Amino acid sequence: MKTVIVTGGAGFIGSAVVRHVIADTGVKVVNLDKLTYAANLASLSEVDGSDRYVFEQADICDGAALDRIFARHKPDAVMHLAAESHVDRSIDGPADFIQTNIVGTYTMLEAARKYWSAAPAEVKAKFCFHHISTDEVFGSLGDEGLFTETTAYDPRSPYSASKASSDHLVRAWMETYGLPTVLSNCSNNYGPYHFPEKLIPLMIIKGLAGEPLPVYGKGENVRDWLYVDDHARALWTVCSKGVPGESYNIGGNEERKNIDVVTGICSLLDELVPQQGGKKYSEQITYVTDRPGHDFRYAIDASKIKAELGWEPSESFESGLRKTVQWYLDRKDWWQPILDRKYSGQRLGTGSKG
Repeated sequence: MKTVIVTGGAGFIGSAVVRHVIADTGVKVVNLDKLTYAANLASLSEVDGSDRYVFEQADICDGAALDRIFARHKPDAVMHLAAESHVDRSIDGPADFIQTNIVGTYTMLEAARKYWSAAPAEVKAKFCFHHISTDEVFGSLGDEGLFTETTAYDPRSPYSASKASSDHLVRAWMETYGLPTVLSNCSNNYGPYHFPEKLIPLMIIKGLAGEPLPVYGKGENVRDWLYVDDHARALWTVCSKGVPGESYNIGGNEERKNIDVVTGICSLLDELVPQQGGKKYSEQITYVTDRPGHDFRYAIDASKIKAELGWEPSESFESGLRKTVQWYLDRKDWWQPILDRKYSGQRLGTGSKG
């Protein structure tokens, strides 16, 4: 493989993929990103000077722009991460999720199919369209059980419904047109460069500011946490080694209740930046009205990708969370401009906008 297009490469997971591919392979990366609110080119400062890194600002819904980018760079693979990704935002404004996640994926598939169909035989034979999705398409688990690659789809939010739709499109393009596709569905990511509206960075930043730490409901909803650099390695493994037509679940094997995540962050802040007078950060925890339709539990069975492709996570939740908290302590220069210009920590996802 010589060249890969990474859509959404200025986002949280996408930028981790770009950094990994540039640092650990000899492959050229074309970062295709529209630069919406959650994108940040500052997340790519360490690869910006590489002669194997190219940035193309474009909308995945713009077919003409995609055709030009495919023709210019002649990729061997596409890693499609560009998406609207926050459940709370999908509750407040689902239209962007339908447009980007469904229409955008369709437009990407058509651009890839047009390019692949006309490509030389050697390119056509090894081409891969890797679609990156979420475990949320599978719905909600009870106290037991794990999502596998054969779990029936049961999306519960506008976000997960839009991602489920895009997954089905990707499979259909392989079955109908023969476009070589692979899918991956991941559990909750966390780590450096995470947009501050998500749970872990939001709790760190609000904790440091002395503000209330809002926990939905009773904080008993469970997520399987995956360190973003582990996920980036997994995605490259799927893209470079995955079998067309297959899907791979990627998880961290680290289930935690939301309240335990928040108290873990508080304990690390107590250790790393203790407050005056012995005050504990956990005293800032407040319980707020739950998210509408809040799925109770997600958990991934990642045994297939380990057995077939040899990937497994290297970070425990404890080690990854410590790295994450320390990164946010060290990199206020990255997240403070976001608070100043894009997102100031307000509650999202109440459904108040219809």
